[in-house]
Amino acid sequence: MEFGADGARRIGSYTVERELGAGGMGTVYLARSRGGRAVAVKVARPELAVDPHFRERFRAEVAAARRVGGFHTALVVDADPEAQAPWLATAYVPGPTLSGLLVAEGPMSEERLRMLGAALAEALQAIHSCGLVHRDLKPGNIIMAEDGPRVLDFGIARAVESTRLTMTGAAFGTPGFLAPEQAQGLEVSGAADVFALGAVLVAAAGGSAFGAGTPMGLMYRSVHEAPDLSAVPEGLRPVVAACLAKDPALRPAPDRLLDLFVPASAQYTPTLVDWAGQKPAAAAPVGHTPSLRAEPRSGSESESGEEDGDELVFIAADRRSSVAIDGGGVVIDSEGESVELTWAEIRTVEYAVEPKRLMVTVHRNDGTAFRCWLGSRRASRLNGWVEQLVLVLDRYLAV
Repeated sequence: MEFGADGARRIGSYTVERELGAGGMGTVYLARSRGGRAVAVKVARPELAVDPHFRERFRAEVAAARRVGGFHTALVVDADPEAQAPWLATAYVPGPTLSGLLVAEGPMSEERLRMLGAALAEALQAIHSCGLVHRDLKPGNIIMAEDGPRVLDFGIARAVESTRLTMTGAAFGTPGFLAPEQAQGLEVSGAADVFALGAVLVAAAGGSAFGAGTPMGLMYRSVHEAPDLSAVPEGLRPVVAACLAKDPALRPAPDRLLDLFVPASAQYTPTLVDWAGQKPAAAAPVGHTPSLRAEPRSGSESESGEEDGDELVFIAADRRSSVAIDGGGVVIDSEGESVELTWAEIRTVEYAVEPKRLMVTVHRNDGTAFRCWLGSRRASRLNGWVEQLVLVLDRYLAV
């Protein structure tokens, strides 16, 4: 960020008005173009900016994101991958996040859930058609604008994922909305976004697909347990259940979801949302910096911001075993037997790497030990497990 001769903060040619939010990717600012148009500018975190792999991926993802159109995304208007701190600017979309709206108004009716699902399916159609996968669809990345929901942050998620600097361990995304293949560090396709869409609809209905608790617990349940659909209206449960299928191949594509959410014979219902009577911010005269009325709600994410999920988490699993580690301790599930240990019970954690498998051994203070073998045919996956395990153990065993 630079300061102009007039003392105003600037990112590229945009004058910064205020901070909108901050999270794992970076900080988001409300800014104005020289012509007075409002934009949301996301600036990458310093540790991401110094990673050459991030810059390379960011450059490619921004080029793809510029091609994304559709009614339900925020248009990418500018970017500078070569800046000291790379940034991305999108059209500013006034309105609360879906999470903020749910706090203010409570769960949605079945009719509103169907329209939300259809709008998100259209957004995914636009994103996937350009070769992108969102990877972090959640209520905090959905703005409930006056003309319908808008999906944010589809342009740089994969760039951040490629750095392995995310604070969610082996997986990038938000636990609770993370597909099983993401939690396990496997290849990710557009089907992962469909899984997240299903989890978003459960949240909009007033529930939580995989309960509450630590990020480790949420990811574990997304891999191994059936979702809780009790809050979802009965007429929508089959399609939401299909979205949340463990096997990506069994999840419906976005175009099929449109047919399921809003059949062709259904009566049209407007998707306009009244968010406390607020109106879109008018363009400001050149040289004038107005104060906007629409402030972020306390306790909710702001426009283009993210939930702060900076707890370091490791989760790795194969078909027979899994290991999950976070600030609360270690959970080992091996050959059908599960043990959960707090850090107060643990003396040390050791690991060993052999061809195609990783061994993790947890030693308790009483002298007993628990061991788990994790297999992978892919060396890249095994190396990723080891890299993230080292980071997590350095954090929690040093405490």
